[in-house]
Amino acid sequence: MISPRRKERLVALIVLATALFTPPLLLVAERAGAALPLYVFLAWAGVIALAAWLTEGGRGE
Repeated sequence: MISPRRKERLVALIVLATALFTPPLLLVAERAGAALPLYVFLAWAGVIALAAWLTEGGRGE
């Protein structure tokens, strides 16, 4: 069973991922020139890394 603390962290990750890919932040990255593909790649990689860390890490919890 998933602990309540882990559920809260996963919900926070979903909120963070949603915020990272909102149009205002994407427009800021787009105005920086060719940084949009880099921003999207790094943000997506960060979300995946955090999801892996939250789901696999902390076995002692």
